[in-house]
Amino acid sequence: MNIRQEIINIKDSIIHWRRDFHQYPELAFNEYRTGDVIAKELRSMGLEPKEKVGKTGVTADLECGDGPVIAIRADMDALPIEETSGLDFSSKNKGVMHACGHDAHTASLIGAAKILNSLRDEFTGTIKILFQPAEEKLPGGAKLLIEEGVFESIQPNVCLAQHVFPELPAGKVGFKKGLYMASTDELHVTVHGKGGHAALPHKVIDPVVIAAQLIINLQQIISRNNNPITPSVLSFGYIEGKGATNVIPNEVKIKGTFRTFDENWRDEAHEKMLKMANSIATSMGGSCDFEIKNGYPFLTNDFEITDLAIEAAKEFLGEENVVDLDLRMTSEDFAYLSHEFPSCFYRLGTNDGKNNSNLHTPTFNIDEKSLEIGAGLLAYIAIKQLDKL
Repeated sequence: MNIRQEIINIKDSIIHWRRDFHQYPELAFNEYRTGDVIAKELRSMGLEPKEKVGKTGVTADLECGDGPVIAIRADMDALPIEETSGLDFSSKNKGVMHACGHDAHTASLIGAAKILNSLRDEFTGTIKILFQPAEEKLPGGAKLLIEEGVFESIQPNVCLAQHVFPELPAGKVGFKKGLYMASTDELHVTVHGKGGHAALPHKVIDPVVIAAQLIINLQQIISRNNNPITPSVLSFGYIEGKGATNVIPNEVKIKGTFRTFDENWRDEAHEKMLKMANSIATSMGGSCDFEIKNGYPFLTNDFEITDLAIEAAKEFLGEENVVDLDLRMTSEDFAYLSHEFPSCFYRLGTNDGKNNSNLHTPTFNIDEKSLEIGAGLLAYIAIKQLDKL
């Protein structure tokens, strides 16, 4: 099995695909051009892709005799960010950018598919290739793939995915067994009061003060009700009052996020937030509409499958290039797959030592040397999983 030679054969193509996707990023559920490019490449391998899965996704099955089924997944969507990286292949779609590395994920999965297709005589089983839309937007494309029955005819024994990680140098990868990423919920709150002149507070019901009380007091749900051994985060990042220095508005909107690693506590916290918010608003003479949009569940990596993936990564890259990761309060809709099938979601180092921009920033970029590992390691882990199952 000469994966390294296959990587050499296609490394320029992987870079080309990544730059092409980067120039023409598309938002969640609008990845039409991206899907067309992917389907064309899959057909060039002799595969028969299914298009418009989950609205804009693409899937294909690489069948190599009876045996286990390994699903490998990449997300395709970009973010509503205006790029300022100055790259020669910067986004041509105004206000849209691949600032989370999904261009690299997609290019790497095409590359992995090409490698696996070239080596299909050297393993037995099925590789289920998933190009998933809309990781960045609820309800998430992974959930739709499940609901549309993508896995009904062929149930995976293992699901694999990777994500770029600027905190690691290119050439390294990271793994975390068990719980890895948090669930995520969106909080949308409108506080209703009675506006008026700011110099006459006794004649108004001030929604700004009510909103401030909500933001401060809701934190007690985390500090006083949550078991401290379960990481949880409650943050508000949006406040809109539209008053003025001398005008108290009629209403204030606040938006935030709640994240944790326990589904029972998650439901309990929702109830407590609703009860506390309504109680505070009512006690101060106002009212509030509190909507909780349930997002992705927590992501968990199967211990046995992840151990096999770590072993494969050490063989492929050297033990010194495989690191342990900590829990993260960020979220990923691959979590839906991790709750359905034994899964491993790992991180691909992309830092070149020069660009220190984080994910979701307008200057984010990767060291393109990481793309060879992105394609090669994904293919290698998939084959090793087939061998061991």
